[in-house]
Amino acid sequence: MGETYIRHMELLGFERRFFPSQHYVYMFLVKWSDLKEKLIYRKYPDIYTFHKSLKEMFPIEAGDIDSKDRIIPHLPAPKWFATQRTTETRQGTLAGYCQALLSLPPKISRCQLLLSFFQVQPEDETPPAPHPFKKNETYLMSKDNSRSNTSAEITGPIILESYRAIGDYSKGTKYELSLHTGDTVEVVEKSPNGWWFCQCESRRGWVPASYLEPLEGPDETEEPEPNYEGELYITIKAYTAAQEDELTLAEGETIEVIHKLLDGWWVVRKGEETGHYPSMFLRGTGEKRMPDSERNAIRRETPPPRRSTIRNTQSIHSQRRQRITQDTYRRRRYLQQRSQRRPLVATQPPLQEKRSNNGNGDLVTSRPAPASQESGNRLPSVPPRPSHELIMERCTEITRKKASFRSAS
Repeated sequence: MGETYIRHMELLGFERRFFPSQHYVYMFLVKWSDLKEKLIYRKYPDIYTFHKSLKEMFPIEAGDIDSKDRIIPHLPAPKWFATQRTTETRQGTLAGYCQALLSLPPKISRCQLLLSFFQVQPEDETPPAPHPFKKNETYLMSKDNSRSNTSAEITGPIILESYRAIGDYSKGTKYELSLHTGDTVEVVEKSPNGWWFCQCESRRGWVPASYLEPLEGPDETEEPEPNYEGELYITIKAYTAAQEDELTLAEGETIEVIHKLLDGWWVVRKGEETGHYPSMFLRGTGEKRMPDSERNAIRRETPPPRRSTIRNTQSIHSQRRQRITQDTYRRRRYLQQRSQRRPLVATQPPLQEKRSNNGNGDLVTSRPAPASQESGNRLPSVPPRPSHELIMERCTEITRKKASFRSAS
């Protein structure tokens, strides 16, 4: 297996820090070829110093010999005094600069200088101590604006959502975050697989969403409603049910996802059976098939624990979290199928027209006589087409004028 390299990099935003003095750092989400995702923080002067070193290492590609040969992107020099305004306007420039770096030939995009600069540093995992009176301010950049590379559409400060831990959680890897009951965390990223990247004071790491509850109420406001029509997915890893409301599925099975829960345990349907299944073991039918290297990396991952397995939970809310039972999911499916199979027959037979025998030509509408029991099993007959006079009598004034205009022309 070759040396790891950066396959994707995204600028998330920046932080305003007050210790030891006020300064700004940019937040980057770096995705490596071994499927690891790292959150790093870099100052703009450090990024510019790296840029100058990269130009010295590749003078031809930097255009120092001939400006026509330059392929290394440009980066403005830092200003003497960084303000929040300049930090915001640089976000679009930095986002485009990072994308251009990764699109360079491998000898540059995978050189040791670039890889070392974007590697996780000790201060990324253990940031400096916070200010005793001021709290760090986080400003996130929307994904659409980061792609468009325009600084005029940078979002304002976004207050991260605060959650509370309902139980003690001990981290299993160095990338996770240990919590105690009652700890308040700020959620930086909510991953669909149920692992959320959180910040607790000066510590950061991944936490199972099942261990967290909103401060405002027991229910999640962002949780989507069930989709009983179902969305087709394919299992990319087998899973054996550990609880009664879970499903056991093998790898490569096609199922329907009917409820995408935020804790990473989605409700799926296989035939007439429904149950929870880890979302990290699912792939949409329209998504590209992953290489074997990425699939092997996913097999080493474990789904987050479910809330029903947490012991001694302590919630600050009197009401319990609302959950839909599996019987309700199956009952909704049954009612949906029943409504789809119901024949489209009018409850009352359509009006039919007949002319009277009194010779004046008036139109008289009447309902046909009820069908006999012998014809009860027959298919409903197609009603006769109404006459031109009946249509003109029942249509609106606008339709009548249009029809008269067309007949006159």
